[in-house]
Amino acid sequence: MVAVRTASSFRHTLTQLLQARFPLIYVESHEEQRVLAEIDAVRSALKTPRSMWLWSATQGLRRPGEATERGTLEPAAALSAAGRIHERAVFVFCDLHAFFGDGTRPPDPVVVRWLRDAVRDFRAGEAARTLVLVGPVLRIPAELEKDTTVVDFPLPREDEIRELLDGMIVENTGSVAIMIDDQGRDRLTKAAQGLTLAEAENAFARAMVADGRLTADDVELVLAEKAQTIRKSGLLEIVRTPVALADVGGLDTLKAWLVKRQDSWLEEAARYGLPAPKGVLITGVPGCGKSMTAKAVASAWGLPLIRMDIGKVFAGLVGASEHNMRASIATAEASAPCIMWIDEIEKGFAGAGSAGDTGTSARVFGTFLTWMQEKTAPVFVIATANNIDRLPPEFLRKGRFDEIFFVDLPTPAEREEIWRLHLDRRVRSGPAAGLKVTEVLLEDLATASSEFSGAEIEQAVIAGLFDAYSDRRPLDAADLFHALENTVPLSTTQHDQIADLREWASVRAVSATGVTFPLQP
Repeated sequence: MVAVRTASSFRHTLTQLLQARFPLIYVESHEEQRVLAEIDAVRSALKTPRSMWLWSATQGLRRPGEATERGTLEPAAALSAAGRIHERAVFVFCDLHAFFGDGTRPPDPVVVRWLRDAVRDFRAGEAARTLVLVGPVLRIPAELEKDTTVVDFPLPREDEIRELLDGMIVENTGSVAIMIDDQGRDRLTKAAQGLTLAEAENAFARAMVADGRLTADDVELVLAEKAQTIRKSGLLEIVRTPVALADVGGLDTLKAWLVKRQDSWLEEAARYGLPAPKGVLITGVPGCGKSMTAKAVASAWGLPLIRMDIGKVFAGLVGASEHNMRASIATAEASAPCIMWIDEIEKGFAGAGSAGDTGTSARVFGTFLTWMQEKTAPVFVIATANNIDRLPPEFLRKGRFDEIFFVDLPTPAEREEIWRLHLDRRVRSGPAAGLKVTEVLLEDLATASSEFSGAEIEQAVIAGLFDAYSDRRPLDAADLFHALENTVPLSTTQHDQIADLREWASVRAVSATGVTFPLQP
């Protein structure tokens, strides 16, 4: 596979392949028209230009703008006709992937045979001829694997999306109130990164017709359209959350580390000599704020939060899992700057390299590791893990992440902060109000909830509210202490596991709070 990052690099790569007379090229992309335009530009710019022939299942084989060659609607007939055209040419077949099988049915043997014959004839012929397959999915029959060169087609760059937006503004001036400056246009452009040009056009059009105006506030509409588009892939999801870093109780060392890296993806940071941060791995006791921190960072940095579900990456068809990982990475990079959140990553990659692994997990894992090591796009990865022992050791090597943080059970001071946050959020107003939250009460609650996780403290508040609600009265301090008495914390039920986790983290990770303490016997 030949990986390219921009349309200009795609042109450069395709030019080299055509000049080297590669017989069979596969371009994977949903943007058929953009691909055709790029191929047309490349073949006409060659020192010795080539003619261009197109084939689709509805129009058969033809030159652009000319009539269809008679009897070429069927792919086998079209490939046969292409083999009889002895001129310098590029033959672009757009729908041939539908004849390559999908795991439930085998490839069409006649089509595969004609392709192999075409590869043989194109390679041996005097005239330079190349067959280019264009499809939204990567399907290559085993017989053609050694003859096919796969070329990625990148999503549109920021300047291409900006050009589209500016063109739409010019076209709609007069019918739509344009109330946006250059900074607002930049925000809309960045919000649309990661979309195809057609998807970006739809998003901008929706923003214009929603209220007959185009303003900087329409970024929310573009992001909503982008979220729908990304969700259709079934691999990534844009998470919208109002959680702020101030809503995360404790973890001061981790929060300070993250605050120092805000805006580090800007050009100003690059001029300062700083590389874009790779990401952070957060491990520790369940229920202590790892996932909440990931959501809070996105709000604090003002970047989109894209969640990857590793389990959805793996598919049953041969090669589909690797394709899904590459597609996810490409979408994330096209959406940069952004934050990619992978929750409980150990569950997705636990089997990589094990004896029972068929090789798929190892290949997907290897693709992700290589990208983490070499990525230059400002995609900040936040991975959370509860059971670090299940992760392959290669994942923890320096260079994959900027830092590994360990989140322990909250300290007494952190427990007071967590109690204050949850009581402020749920009890300060409304029918449950009435409890006077004092420093003495918070100190007593923190003492009574020793070795409770943040999630367990939150559930104690909720349980107390249920008790008060059942009697239709305001919350009382006794309700909270009663809820704590009836809770068996995780530190008791998983005492040994937490002790092992702390021992592992003592020499391999940085404390998210800066303070560690042993479990009580």
